[in-house]
Amino acid sequence: MGEFKAQNITSKELSKRPLFVRPPEPPAEFITLDPANSIYVGKTKMFHVPFHWSFMHLTNPHICIVGITGAGKSYFVKTFLSRAAFVWGSNAIIIDWAGEYKAWVKQTGGRIISLGKGDYVNLLDLGGMRPIDRVKQIIRALEILTDIGNYAEQKRLTEQAIEQAYINAGYTPEIAAAKDKAGKELKPPTLKEVVAILEERLRKGTYEFPAELENSIYRLKQFTRPGNDFFAQQSTVKLEELTDVGLVDIDMSGLPDEVMRGLAGLFFLQFLKERMRAVGWATTKGLKVLVVLDEAWKIAADERSDAIMIVREGRKYQFGLIVASQNPTDINEAIFSNVGTTFILRVKFEKFLDYIQGSLGFSNYMREEISKFGVGQCAVNMAFQTTTEFPETFLLERVHGEEPLEEYHLDIGSVLSEQALAAEGAVHAFPFERGELRNRLVEFGLEDTVVNDMIGQFEKGNKTMDVLNFVNYLEDNNVARPNTTAFLKSIGIDDALIIEIFTRLDFTRGGGTV
Repeated sequence: MGEFKAQNITSKELSKRPLFVRPPEPPAEFITLDPANSIYVGKTKMFHVPFHWSFMHLTNPHICIVGITGAGKSYFVKTFLSRAAFVWGSNAIIIDWAGEYKAWVKQTGGRIISLGKGDYVNLLDLGGMRPIDRVKQIIRALEILTDIGNYAEQKRLTEQAIEQAYINAGYTPEIAAAKDKAGKELKPPTLKEVVAILEERLRKGTYEFPAELENSIYRLKQFTRPGNDFFAQQSTVKLEELTDVGLVDIDMSGLPDEVMRGLAGLFFLQFLKERMRAVGWATTKGLKVLVVLDEAWKIAADERSDAIMIVREGRKYQFGLIVASQNPTDINEAIFSNVGTTFILRVKFEKFLDYIQGSLGFSNYMREEISKFGVGQCAVNMAFQTTTEFPETFLLERVHGEEPLEEYHLDIGSVLSEQALAAEGAVHAFPFERGELRNRLVEFGLEDTVVNDMIGQFEKGNKTMDVLNFVNYLEDNNVARPNTTAFLKSIGIDDALIIEIFTRLDFTRGGGTV
């Protein structure tokens, strides 16, 4: 008989033995693909296998990215779009809520559409659609963003007025024609013509419910008043060109509120969905168009959003949707549970981890690893077309981008008690990605010189800055406390610690010493 001998082996070595455990990563043939027809992302954490993304084996080409501010979401998006353009010649359209991609797109030679800063889109542009279909889309957008759906008569009046505006402009409701019988290009009406039709009906005094007319007019006038008529003038953008000109950033940071941004986002999504269907399938490899929604929660959360239609139909038309958010619960379940790939960067809040784990079904070990991620580290979940005998969620060492991923830290040691500092596993600093810090400071309204000075202070401190000094700097530059609080929370600092930070700061600014 043979002898049994004890042997010391590592868990990593044991994981390679399929007789004992399930493989911890997908086989190489599923993730190490032809670099001429896939996107390189990084190396797996366990076996250091190069991971090349393609939707070849997946249910669809759509991607969801979740992670707190500074975890590397925008860094990943920029890397992915750059490589998709190189490998497949993919066009990309970024619906940019806060304008954080604008500088990068400009640097790469892409096109910037700055709504509220000189560019306009006519909400009644057809983009090749029939007027009768476009009317339904406009009404649906208003239902998502306003309470018009609760007022059936106002909804009906608005719909009739939009239809009449198209007829007055020479359009036939059931025909997607852009020319009249003489061959002359038709000019689409605007919301101002729609309001004028409603006002004329009110002046006639023949409608039995004048209050309903008045409310319909009031509702639309918020989009037609001078200085606020971003969607009530003729477009400065030729919609049909957007999917063929490379990289496009639709910068919505110049719009005054979330309703305006939401209306713009829905407008472009509606157009892109119809454009996707009209262009149809092609024999070329890869993806023709990638549409990016970053933190656009208002238009990704509602089940009536055209983002959901793109998810359902995009594969057959070679359109891919990329949705990025720091709050996964803001993304409609129909999107989150049906995307082909989910990239999970650092997530700190338990309720978000509960939601992601419940949706994707990964192990508690994976959950613990996600909560400890540094900047750029991530887990990947892939929904394969066929049943697999290996886990669909695996770890990456780090996203390997086109340029180094620079990680900054806020040191919170100055606001922790001695017991907290000495506690086992205590967190003394919160990391975030430099590019996302710069974007947030610009969003706060700080001038470039101030932003560069702040970046310089992090560099002088070996990429670290004391949290009290950081918050004090923002206060000196008139950044509102709600903005500062939102940033601190977004990188994972809890409410109790934020209160302590401001308490200490107020004490020292008042002349006290800690």
